[in-house]
Amino acid sequence: MADTVLYDLTEGLATITLNRPDAMNALDDELKGALRDTLRQAGGDPAVRAVLLAAHGRAFCVGQDLKEHVGALRERGGSALTTVRDHYNPITLAIAGMPKPVVAAVNGAAAGAGAGFAFAADYRIAADTAAFNTAFAGIALTADSGVSWSLPRLVGPGRAAELLMFPRSVKAPEALELGLVNRVVPGAELAAEAAAVARQLAQGPTAAYSALKESLAFGASHSLAETLEKEAELQLRAGSSADHEIAVEAFVKKEQPRYTGT
Repeated sequence: MADTVLYDLTEGLATITLNRPDAMNALDDELKGALRDTLRQAGGDPAVRAVLLAAHGRAFCVGQDLKEHVGALRERGGSALTTVRDHYNPITLAIAGMPKPVVAAVNGAAAGAGAGFAFAADYRIAADTAAFNTAFAGIALTADSGVSWSLPRLVGPGRAAELLMFPRSVKAPEALELGLVNRVVPGAELAAEAAAVARQLAQGPTAAYSALKESLAFGASHSLAETLEKEAELQLRAGSSADHEIAVEAFVKKEQPRYTGT
């Protein structure tokens, strides 16, 4: 596996760490390919019950590596942007469609696609030094990495248009106020706090979390009647899981459930 992305699986928690700290985790082809493949590996591994997406260095991810991008533009012109379909789309889908919870630990700057990957996660915890920037319009590009889908759902369509058309650095306290993140903690505490959240999810009812993610995604683009039918379908699936039986038994006995993830 490429050194630009590190992978650890411990007790059901897969930690995926971006590891180009000297380049502020800018997305070159090697990192993009490794991240896409690692996310797919985690998504397909039944031993993985939650994912923590983290980064080394002072930035979470500043988006596309523009030095590499300039060279690609000179060689291939507009076709350099095939990376959106080759890398950014599958990475975003792997995060948002992961059949288990994904926590993003945002330690510093998250810009462009880097912000998009964080927005695609189910839970975002940020260091007080973190900041978000859509960045796209600043280099005469439109949104990618699902930002035009995720950002309006987080902050509303009007604020999303503002943040996209007038890109700026949104620091952690404002990001919390806007709803871009769920929690802000001191930078020195980020790793421990994010790992604690992710471990809690890894010990939870994985099948139910998967159904919840599917239900939320479905409801975002379907009518109430269609969503009710989808909920009924998913409830039948969740209700047949071993974890549901474990939860009910634990409730009756006034005990804490110990889920198996099945």
